[in-house]
Amino acid sequence: MLKQTLKVLKETFAIHSLDVGSEIPSKVLQCSLFFIGKTLDELSIVAPQSLSIDALESDLDWRALEVLGPLNLSLVGIMAEISSVLAKAQVSVFIVSTFDTDIILLKENQLKTAKEALIQDDYRITT
Repeated sequence: MLKQTLKVLKETFAIHSLDVGSEIPSKVLQCSLFFIGKTLDELSIVAPQSLSIDALESDLDWRALEVLGPLNLSLVGIMAEISSVLAKAQVSVFIVSTFDTDIILLKENQLKTAKEALIQDDYRITT
């Protein structure tokens, strides 16, 4: 039985860490896909790698797998199952979520391994 379908997004992403009091660069808000997270200690921005951001630290070369949805917010265990498959394959992930879906970021050099592990576990991968 097939599980969720995941789509490999074309862009390469960067994850940026900024000081908690930093302004969100306006150019980030113009991107077709971005994520912003803020805690009491930091501001994190995920944006296409082609976008230059003045950050305290940046981690480059992330690719994205989108869990095709929309996914109902009452669904349980989707990310736990996918994360488990990737953990067994020794693939580190950075996960972000929206109202309708989840995005799994993983290092570009682990994309092939991730795809193979997911397909082996009955997930469908599209591009």
